[in-house]
Amino acid sequence: MDQKTKNLAQQTATVFPILFALSFSHLLNDTIQSLIPAIYPLVKTSHHLSFSQIGLITLTFQMAASLFQPFVGLYTDKKPQPFSLAIGMGFTLIGLVTLSISNSYYLILFSVALVGTGSSIFHPEASRMAHAASGGRRGLAQSVFQLGGNFGSSIGPLLAAWIIVPKGQFSVIWFSVIALLAIMVLSYVGRWYRNYILQKDTKRTAAGTEKHQLSKARVITTIVILLVLIFSKYFYMASLTSYFTFYLIDKFHVSVQTSQIYLFVFLFSVAAGTLLGGPIGDKIGRKYVIWVSILGAAPFALLLPHANLFWTGVLIVPIGMILASAFSAILVYAQELIPGKVGLVAGLFFGFAFGMGGLGSALIGNLADKTSINYVFKVCAYLPLIGLITAFLPNISTTRKISDKV
Repeated sequence: MDQKTKNLAQQTATVFPILFALSFSHLLNDTIQSLIPAIYPLVKTSHHLSFSQIGLITLTFQMAASLFQPFVGLYTDKKPQPFSLAIGMGFTLIGLVTLSISNSYYLILFSVALVGTGSSIFHPEASRMAHAASGGRRGLAQSVFQLGGNFGSSIGPLLAAWIIVPKGQFSVIWFSVIALLAIMVLSYVGRWYRNYILQKDTKRTAAGTEKHQLSKARVITTIVILLVLIFSKYFYMASLTSYFTFYLIDKFHVSVQTSQIYLFVFLFSVAAGTLLGGPIGDKIGRKYVIWVSILGAAPFALLLPHANLFWTGVLIVPIGMILASAFSAILVYAQELIPGKVGLVAGLFFGFAFGMGGLGSALIGNLADKTSINYVFKVCAYLPLIGLITAFLPNISTTRKISDKV
């Protein structure tokens, strides 16, 4: 095998070590992020905060984590930055340290904004690297990448329950070790991606692309539909990730630690469901996965506010699994709509998802202050029904020539 053929084979193969490294770094990144909502009961009591102020913390974090993402993606589509992920994690590290010593509400807001900024740098370029390492199995690559993030989100509340809740806010500083580990892993990934960029024959890759036949107007309309689906998913997810512990404490009078365990069950279900959507979409088509993953959660969501504690623990499992299978399929579907703009699309959709989560948390917190947390869950239960608009998505081919698998 000559060197040219060897390089081609390397670029068309799925690079699992890099996918696993990206997934692991996503796990570390989202473990840190999940500490923020996990410590809400603690800071609410110690700083005498209202639900509206809790919602504003989430809004600040999510807006910082979302506003920059499309711009980061657009820039790195033109000028890839292999080591930007490690730099972004540096912002997260500083945010953790300041959060651990925050003695005022405004310093808490500043700290979570730093953590959010690190996340906004991480996601678009990490998604680009997952795409590069996919070997054409894009749904699988995004699911592996997302799996790490969702699993990290699920263990964050447990770590908070075991470490932060009993030991106090300053114990957040111990999680800076996770950020340092992530910086080392991301430096390794950055070196691989730098070599990948040097070896990549962009002219050959572009020549092998099979484009869809949709008009520009239809593409824009489809992107809007996908963003509406993201809205329904993340508004509903915000009600669970930010307020599920309060819902359990208020309705069933469980302890903070017990509520964190239920939150872990939900977030672990999200992690498990994440791995399904991408590979299934690669095989049967992403539109079908989107159908099931969003609209399929509706019956369970509608039952949740009327369930007792046992059935609440049962229902959050299919809700988490079904909802989680949506994002990888939506993201890859959108990337196939706009070929060559992997970073921009990833930044737009990750950013919009985080923004909707933050806005949803703020609005839900305000509604909870004016009504009750139980009422909020009854209203939010109808959000998955928005998934009916999936019917308006066009069917696009997911088949690509082998030369496009990089």
